[in-house]
Amino acid sequence: MSNKLISWIIFVILCFIWGSSFILMRYSKDDLTAPQIAAVRIFSAGIVFLPLAMIHLRRIPRKKIGLVLLTGVFGNLFPAFLFAEAIARNIDSSLAGILNSLTPVCVVLIAIIFFKDKIKIQKIVGVLVGFAGLILLTVTQGNISLENIGYSLLIVAGTISYGVNVNLVGHRLKEINPVYIATISLAFLTIPTAIVLWQQGFHHLDFNNNRVRLAVIASASLGIVGSAIATALFYILVQKAGGLFASLVTYGIPFIALFWGFIYGENITILEIICLGIILLGVYLANRRDDRGEMLDNN
Repeated sequence: MSNKLISWIIFVILCFIWGSSFILMRYSKDDLTAPQIAAVRIFSAGIVFLPLAMIHLRRIPRKKIGLVLLTGVFGNLFPAFLFAEAIARNIDSSLAGILNSLTPVCVVLIAIIFFKDKIKIQKIVGVLVGFAGLILLTVTQGNISLENIGYSLLIVAGTISYGVNVNLVGHRLKEINPVYIATISLAFLTIPTAIVLWQQGFHHLDFNNNRVRLAVIASASLGIVGSAIATALFYILVQKAGGLFASLVTYGIPFIALFWGFIYGENITILEIICLGIILLGVYLANRRDDRGEMLDNN
């Protein structure tokens, strides 16, 4: 199986996983606080990876351990708390989807400003075309509520954090096995998240209450699948196809939303199909091969 096909398979899987993340966070927000949701999510992911991390730790060069731990902070810890707080504040889901899709833009800007990358114009155009298509799709689906819009900055901060992380992995940790990065960085985060859970009184929750149990299960599931498994897959994708292509997963999430809507009998309009086509065009332009058949530079 070619690397390109593997990359696209991982891309689609990540779209499905992360396309469901907002739903699980919304399900938990009525019975858990935002910090509890985020902490349960990351703690669960870390516990799952803890046995593997103890094995993988010896395979990481000492001078790289600090960077590996930073990927956990920027790629998982900060975004988890920022997104959970935004969801708890009832930020409009459509607006959240648009802002979340700023991730590729942040990846490009951080790569240019801090890592001095020279990114081909075609890639930048692809990112902007895809983002424009996503905005048009959101607008066609109804009015965007501006209630609690101030908390939208939390989503923006989360996308900046993702942008930093993608560039760290793509530029500074290319030679490290992506599974090692995921297991060690998330296992390390069990320490700060355990402290948060204790400080937030998680142990005092009424676990006899079925709603509370289900909220905890939803957050833990989000951690195991949406953080642990997805993070490992994402880092593999970054190393195989480049940070920019990997970050375009956020452009695939609307496809998942419309897919589930179609499954449950909702109508898909011609205008929505056109918007999806624009998004696909953007992804294609950002990942197209040049005339010599070589991949355009990854970051």
